[in-house]
Amino acid sequence: MIEKLTPNSSAIFILKDFHLFLNDISVSRKMKNLAKILRNQPKTIIIVAPETNIPESIREIVTLVEFQLPQSSEIRVELMRLQESIGFKLPDSSIDSLILSCRGLSLDRIRRVLSKVIATYKEINVESLEIIFEEKKQIIQQTQILEFCSTKDKLSDVGGLENLKDWLKRRSEALTKKAKKYGLPCPKGLMLVGAQGTGKSLTAKAIANDWNLPILRLDVGKLFGGIVGESESRMRQMINLSEAIAPCILWIDEIDKAFIGIESKGDSGTTGRVLATFITWLSEKQLPVFVVATANNIQLLPTEMLRKGRFDEIFFIGLPNEHERQSIFSVHLNKVRPDSYNNYDVELLAKKTAYFSGAEIEEVIIEAMHMAFSSNREFTMNDLNLAIDQFIPLAISNGQDLELLQEWASEGKIRLASRET
Repeated sequence: MIEKLTPNSSAIFILKDFHLFLNDISVSRKMKNLAKILRNQPKTIIIVAPETNIPESIREIVTLVEFQLPQSSEIRVELMRLQESIGFKLPDSSIDSLILSCRGLSLDRIRRVLSKVIATYKEINVESLEIIFEEKKQIIQQTQILEFCSTKDKLSDVGGLENLKDWLKRRSEALTKKAKKYGLPCPKGLMLVGAQGTGKSLTAKAIANDWNLPILRLDVGKLFGGIVGESESRMRQMINLSEAIAPCILWIDEIDKAFIGIESKGDSGTTGRVLATFITWLSEKQLPVFVVATANNIQLLPTEMLRKGRFDEIFFIGLPNEHERQSIFSVHLNKVRPDSYNNYDVELLAKKTAYFSGAEIEEVIIEAMHMAFSSNREFTMNDLNLAIDQFIPLAISNGQDLELLQEWASEGKIRLASRET
């Protein structure tokens, strides 16, 4: 039809969702032929699509115009328009809270969720933030890349790690407008390295709670798709969404599993391109997205990810020392027996668990509780001692790898999360 129009006829052709057909060889060939024909004619083809997936064969003839999610100023205009249309006035503090809550939503979604708010509360107020939060949760779940995590854990629930806690405390307001006015650049993020069960994931969730920020968990395995270009597209989608929701915490669990042996991966360079996009964003990002990455073995990660400028700091979380084990026992016993946790001798328990991680200490308490519960009684020190005697920690069963990691950290190549005793 486009070809048959007379050469001098001016026209704009809008092809909606036509990206679905561009990978068809005959369609892409036709598009290239049309590009030559229309070069000297007053005609333009506009393809409207929800995603960027332009085949290599026609990239030369396509100009990409990307529509980002609305910025704070655009959301403010929409809220002002709604205020006028329904005839109410919000205080500036409430508007700022609503704008922050609506970041990451399209204008159409903002209109729909605010309509839902008005139908529920008869007005738009701070109480309605929960509905907006649920809408965000739905969007993030639909991406199947990011997961909206809810957590009640606090840094006070994490035993030990005093050096790390001090570092985090100094940056607790680094993502605020106050810090920006002071001239501080947005912190890039933090990498936590250590053996399994030492509290890396717990710390990531606790940071979000203490800083009062939403936390998004990235499943790195889901970034990699089977279709050519899909992995890079998913990485860009993850970056765009996390920046739209900023300020937030982006938690990347076990990042070493994604980029292990990158040089030897036979995936036509896909992993390398995804890594390049990620580390470039880490270095250059301006928006307040604080990345918390965890890794079990830093030596498996590519060196370009570890150089200064990617993460603000890399901390090693080793097995807890005796003082930290006392603290961990106190935290977990206080959770399960808040009225009687002082009845347990945490000093003795800490001495008996020299090679235990924080997760293993928690499992010891759970096992002791099972012992007592099956006998229909309260668990005691005897149950805890028996559970410890029967437990084989990972440091014993897989001691060689852990010992190498501890030795590497003790050589001063990485900052220690715990204070030396």
